[in-house]
Amino acid sequence: MSLQGRVALVTGGGRGIGRGIALQLARAGADVAVADLLEANAEAVAGEVRALGRRSLAVRADVTSWDDAQRMVARTVTELGGLDIAVNNAGVLSIAPVAELSEEAFDRVMAVNVKGVFLSCKAELPAMQERGFGRIVNISSTAGKNGFPGLSAYCASKFAVIGFTNSLAKEVAQQGITVNAICPGIIGTDMWHGEHGLVEALRREGESAEQAWARSLAELIPQGVAQTPEDMGDLTVYFATAAHVTGQAFNVDGGLGL
Repeated sequence: MSLQGRVALVTGGGRGIGRGIALQLARAGADVAVADLLEANAEAVAGEVRALGRRSLAVRADVTSWDDAQRMVARTVTELGGLDIAVNNAGVLSIAPVAELSEEAFDRVMAVNVKGVFLSCKAELPAMQERGFGRIVNISSTAGKNGFPGLSAYCASKFAVIGFTNSLAKEVAQQGITVNAICPGIIGTDMWHGEHGLVEALRREGESAEQAWARSLAELIPQGVAQTPEDMGDLTVYFATAAHVTGQAFNVDGGLGL
């Protein structure tokens, strides 16, 4: 599954899942533009891509901004020579029961996770249509197929990503462009281990963060182990090479969604 000669763009590529995907794409032979709200993070990952022998570009981008979405694609096309693969990964999390969820928190989740995917895809499509080839991969979640208490805004946003992905796939199905979604399970990123992450929200009285993490894996995942950013990169590489897989939302979750 060689991606030699292909150019990829990864939003939210400066850490976590985005970093894992960017590096797996590079290992498969793609040149990679790394877009992130924090330019220092993007620069760090771009350096890792270059260390793998691929060209790379770091772009500071706020995916909720149409101007930024257009600019990150324009720089990718100008500096790396085109755009073949786009991974729309940037996302945020808010944890609160509906009765306590603020309007501002709900709006932020929807703006980044849904509007950000929409604006990114809208900016990416013309470059792909010009080449008659494109692979778009949107990052949803297992929370885009099943609701979880305390995650109403996040679940709503990730359900929306799956619906958007399926619709767009049908719009561009005869243009050489595929559009798919990845639904990660439990990965040890900041969404789980950050100061306001899921581990803290799931901790029981007297339980350490490490114990809460281990219990979550044991209770939720049949395989009993966390998934990795590189797992998401492996599926991305597959989507990037699969000509007739489109409109799908694939779980990579160790059996969580069974």
